[in-house]
Amino acid sequence: MEKDIDRIAKNNDTDIVIRVDDFGGKRGVTIREFVKGERYTGFTKAGTRIPADKFSLFKKAINSINEKELMEFPVQDNQQVSSGKKEDKKQFKEKKPKPADESEDMDEFAM
Repeated sequence: MEKDIDRIAKNNDTDIVIRVDDFGGKRGVTIREFVKGERYTGFTKAGTRIPADKFSLFKKAINSINEKELMEFPVQDNQQVSSGKKEDKKQFKEKKPKPADESEDMDEFAM
């Protein structure tokens, strides 16, 4: 079962498609880019899938975004610039991610 919820134009050749679907026997929401070009027309790998049992967490996170802040304030660039040297790569590997709450296990978001 597939049901397209919305299609948002990203540019002249690409739409962002939001749909409820059943993939591998599991229901969820898929958000994926759809391109229209001379060589290829169809879905790309760019996007994600939110399993149905994680949708309420996703919806809560999206709804927590303050639209006024989103539109008014510049995003801080927290990325470090890498020289490409081996020591820079090692530096990034040594950083450990913050522990996640077990109820918000993100492994299921992987495709």
